[in-house]
Amino acid sequence: HVQLVESGGGSVQPGGSLSLSCAAAGDTSELRFMAWFRQTPGKEREGVASIRTTGGATYYHDSVKGRFTISQNGPGTISLHMNRLTPEDTAMYYCAADSRFIRPLAPDEYDYWGQGTQVTVS
Repeated sequence: HVQLVESGGGSVQPGGSLSLSCAAAGDTSELRFMAWFRQTPGKEREGVASIRTTGGATYYHDSVKGRFTISQNGPGTISLHMNRLTPEDTAMYYCAADSRFIRPLAPDEYDYWGQGTQVTVS
């Protein structure tokens, strides 16, 4: 079993930057994908960015390409650096992980989830 803990987030003005971090506890050696998702009230959770833990391949939602960067900082630890933030980026951001080879940005594929951290751009 794996537990995920997010940190970072907060409030920022449009055009600003924020960084999120996620640390996995437990058997992190089995993890194959780690990712960030976001959700706003009344909308489905959407994949923002994902990274394959072996090889480092990354995947991004079209709306964040060129602005967000996902990186792996060590075993079971990832970050999301967000630049040029807009009000449309406001959401609860969740870290997710899975031990299988899955569709990288599909929320239904992930088994492990963090509690979420709020990002507000206004």
